[in-house]
Amino acid sequence: MQYKTRGTCSVMISFDVNDDDTVSNIQFLGGCNGNLKGIGVLAEGQNIDTLIEKLSGITCGPRPTSCPDQLARALKQYREDHPAA
Repeated sequence: MQYKTRGTCSVMISFDVNDDDTVSNIQFLGGCNGNLKGIGVLAEGQNIDTLIEKLSGITCGPRPTSCPDQLARALKQYREDHPAA
């Protein structure tokens, strides 16, 4: 899935959700390259709902969102489009 971010330096997030509801191949376009690679590595193989819970609401300085929060929003969008079985 590809998700166009809002309010962050990164402009796009892409990821796959596996049959067991884990997330893989997380990539951010733009933003702080090292930090976003780190987020991708830490989130790799994690359950989609766990990531939504942990990353939702994280802010970046005065901004009301962040790249982790945008990943959570992307995963929420995925979940809305593909409800859990």
